[in-house]
Amino acid sequence: MSDQAERGSGRVPVQYHQFDISDEDGPTGPDLERGHNGLVRVADGVTIVMTGIHTGDVDVTVTLYETEPAPDTGDWQEIMEVSAHSASGDLMVRGMMDDLDEELPVLSFRGPGDYRLRVHARGRDTAIDLAPDQITEWYLIQSWPAPAQPARVLRQTDSYGASVRER
Repeated sequence: MSDQAERGSGRVPVQYHQFDISDEDGPTGPDLERGHNGLVRVADGVTIVMTGIHTGDVDVTVTLYETEPAPDTGDWQEIMEVSAHSASGDLMVRGMMDDLDEELPVLSFRGPGDYRLRVHARGRDTAIDLAPDQITEWYLIQSWPAPAQPARVLRQTDSYGASVRER
């Protein structure tokens, strides 16, 4: 088990079925097609988390670890791991078109370098393609320093993810 360095939660604005994880000074990694896993893709240097809702807010919790933590297997429907690079040490969860009301912890908490991100999701089947006025989706992003590795799927059980993988 590893030591948790920091934790933070907040609402993240979603547009066009996504919110982003990016570093404004450089690409987070090589492109990863959306159909590969149905939850996370990398396009044009930005790590993109795909949501069931089209527009609105989702609840995101970020937990930072010194070493690889165990996945939170709880009631998460999708769990995916990807590597991400931070050129500036400012790798962060960001809204695609809107700023967050309150920033979440910086994912690259040890400065510039390589990190592993494990993204957990639940609720993506609740309001597919809609713009709900309440939270219907929850995400957990675990981050720890680690060399780049291939993407890895740990769980795939929601219908929305299956539909994205089929495209």
